[in-house]
Amino acid sequence: MEMFIDVLLDAAIDCVKMLPFLFLAFLLIEALEHYSSDFTKKLMVKVDKAGPVVGAIVGCVPQCGFSVMAANLYSGGIITVGTLIAVFLATSDEAILIIMGNPEHAGKIGVLLLAKVIIAIIAGYLVDIFFKKEIAVPHHEGELCHDCGCHNHSAGIVKPALRHTGKIFLYLFVFTFILNLCIDILGIDKISAMMLGDTVFQPAIAALIGLIPNCAASVILTQLYLSGAISFSSVIAGLCTGAGIGLVVLFKVNPDKKENIKIIAVLYVIAVIAGLILELTGV
Repeated sequence: MEMFIDVLLDAAIDCVKMLPFLFLAFLLIEALEHYSSDFTKKLMVKVDKAGPVVGAIVGCVPQCGFSVMAANLYSGGIITVGTLIAVFLATSDEAILIIMGNPEHAGKIGVLLLAKVIIAIIAGYLVDIFFKKEIAVPHHEGELCHDCGCHNHSAGIVKPALRHTGKIFLYLFVFTFILNLCIDILGIDKISAMMLGDTVFQPAIAALIGLIPNCAASVILTQLYLSGAISFSSVIAGLCTGAGIGLVVLFKVNPDKKENIKIIAVLYVIAVIAGLILELTGV
């Protein structure tokens, strides 16, 4: 019982320390999405052959708002499947914000973003070359960027930032408590072994976790990485599939379900291959 209480207090203290960093980060992201979403949408419409590059850069902005926008733009026939894949691969949902909330790990952000952007650009162009016929650009009617939240300007930026901060704090507290309890009982080496650490299968497992269409996936993957339970290559694989609610919106706005399944399958395969390459090269 004493161990349980100690772990609970440690998790609470660790998460409370992160609150100011999380709120400031969310405030910045809300401001970016609030004031630049229309510009971003217009940019995505006009990119043409530079789509994967722009998609990768836009997608690496924390949260999954731009992956939602990309799903809507793809459904409207505005961007190619390669650009959509690039956005999905570059999206890290809440991972960057969680790392920012741990200043001692801040140096990892640049490497992680750079790796994901490079993977997204290369994969985006390859998908447009090899899958253009198999996965065609659809042309469905409907409002572009619906459900992405970029039209809800009346909400301001402070309230959404507070709401996101509270939500992520709860996820972090629950998972940090569970992870710390498991570390105390099993040890970090045992947890890593359970995740098939030091094998080529860990990136495949991490990529499956990333497909969970919820920010909880990025929270789990990031905390596992920061605790040393999974490798850099595995967190990259997991975050490459972690497009958040963008995957749900794709199924909602694009009626061709078989096409959507193909897109997710391609996304998963690319993420696993990228993770394996990083694992085998010792990055």
